[in-house]
Amino acid sequence: MSEQPPARPRHVVVLAHPDPKSFNASVVRSYCDTVRECGQDVVVRDLYAMGFDPVLKDEERPRASGIVLSPDVQAEIDTIRGADIYTLVYPIWFAMPPAIMKGYIDRVLGAGVTAREIQDRAGEGVLNGRHMLSIMSSGTREIWLDEQGQVESLRSLTSHYLLNAFGMKSCEHLHLGGVVEGFTKRFVDQALYEVYERARKVCAMLAAERHAASAPLSIADGS
Repeated sequence: MSEQPPARPRHVVVLAHPDPKSFNASVVRSYCDTVRECGQDVVVRDLYAMGFDPVLKDEERPRASGIVLSPDVQAEIDTIRGADIYTLVYPIWFAMPPAIMKGYIDRVLGAGVTAREIQDRAGEGVLNGRHMLSIMSSGTREIWLDEQGQVESLRSLTSHYLLNAFGMKSCEHLHLGGVVEGFTKRFVDQALYEVYERARKVCAMLAAERHAASAPLSIADGS
């Protein structure tokens, strides 16, 4: 019997922007088109279009007596669970991601993970053992944000805290600055090319991981 090829890598892309014609929406389309061109699967979660409720409920907070997930959170977890990478796409507003993105992390990505598990790096949420890519846009350039310490603070959040708190394999970011009204087509094309290049890099990494996982062990490997 011939061996079945391994399942294709799966991406979950989470968009947090209220305008379906926004630059961020274009980023998502470019990323998803590239993923599909690479022969991989992608699922988009457009939080504003979904009408996602970002407010964490008291009963959803993990505690000794257990946790009760709201039906919308459980349905979302069922939809996104098992992805190889979670890609978050959002603008920087007042030095932070939109509240709806923070609420998605609170209610869905961090569901059931306790403070003790965060300290022990033992969280068993949907991000455990997975990759994350954070694609951020801002109206100001990165050099100005660096002077304010803003980019470094977001890196610390996504590349350090969340990486360790949720036990992820990796957590990277891509910042696209200078996104203001009246930007030129050349600017957009250049920015989307950066997205294309990063998406191809991510797809190559996931394909290599799948290939390594499906390769049979040799005697030298200890089989």
